[in-house]
Amino acid sequence: MIGARHGSAIARGTACGAAAGALWGLVFLAPALVRDFTPLQLTVGRYLAYGAIAAALIGPQWRRLSRLLTRRDWLTLAWLALTGNTLYYVLLSTGVQTAGIPLTSLVIGFLPVAVTIVGSRDRDAVPLRQLAPSLLLGAGAALCIGWQALDPSAATPGTRSIVGLACAIGALICWTVYAVGNARALASRPGVSVHDWNLLIGLATGAQAIVLLPFALSGAAAAHGMTAWGQFAAVSVGVAVAASIIGNALWNKMSRLLPLTMVGQMILFETLFALLYGFFWEQRWPTPAEIAAATLVIASVLSCIHAHRPRHRPRPLASDAGEPAR
Repeated sequence: MIGARHGSAIARGTACGAAAGALWGLVFLAPALVRDFTPLQLTVGRYLAYGAIAAALIGPQWRRLSRLLTRRDWLTLAWLALTGNTLYYVLLSTGVQTAGIPLTSLVIGFLPVAVTIVGSRDRDAVPLRQLAPSLLLGAGAALCIGWQALDPSAATPGTRSIVGLACAIGALICWTVYAVGNARALASRPGVSVHDWNLLIGLATGAQAIVLLPFALSGAAAAHGMTAWGQFAAVSVGVAVAASIIGNALWNKMSRLLPLTMVGQMILFETLFALLYGFFWEQRWPTPAEIAAATLVIASVLSCIHAHRPRHRPRPLASDAGEPAR
């Protein structure tokens, strides 16, 4: 029965991770949809909407939740909001707009490797040697995704490429810190539901967006017309609802169902769906390298699931009665 419950948790957690990746893949499209707006404006617009929605949803439960939270909890929420939302999205958007989606996807594609290596130190984690096939497949997928970006004839030349690469690496570091910290924060606070935790992070992120609002709006009103602002608002609200509210809730649910070493692998779904949305947006078929990347992503996740399956030992035969059962 224990093995069956474990297998059910793995299946439900994987489904939640795939759904979260499908919604999070949309954030790569936002900088392309409203390219005339800066990464800071994109971040502030998205997280103002996220914070407002979170405040409306959490209102009826505010008294109960406020009694459960300590000063330390609020500090944890603040740095999770900074690393996983505000700073991460500024860096991601800058990477996409300066170095392009392929190079940014390449770097972000290494998130599973980084998170899994950190998570391997947790108690009862699957040893890295058992995860080696999955990690190698994931690294191969990331290399395939960025193959064209690494081609000197196709890469963005000059300073823009260097800045974009640095921002993508910064985003990788930010989300590695967030993924590990968020999983551990959820595990240490069983009294707070994953939905409420997501909304609380939304409040913290919204507060940070309010602080950044004057900087984002500096000189922006004169640079854009009403139509552009309307499109910007629609994209901001759409990404906030799909990625920040629903996607984060699914991710938090997954974080409680799966071990941390497997949580890292689920991030690959974001890369896969980002590519699919990119093909649709650019109205083209994937290249052989991109097909190989998608195949490796799927193989990596399946390999990781296999590594986390419970190991059933056969019962000893009558002739082996002298050997104790384990």
